[in-house]
Amino acid sequence: MPTLFRFLLIVGILAGLVYAGMVALVTYVEPEQREIIQTISPSRLNKDLAKDK
Repeated sequence: MPTLFRFLLIVGILAGLVYAGMVALVTYVEPEQREIIQTISPSRLNKDLAKDK
């Protein structure tokens, strides 16, 4: 088997395995949804409002 063909075959197989892994993650793993709360100081809000005007 020529070297270039062997290299392309190995790269193709590895790419297929990576693709199959991504498909498996999308199919079988359900992300956990949760609420995110982040407090913002009033001084930061006032500074952002002043820039808009």
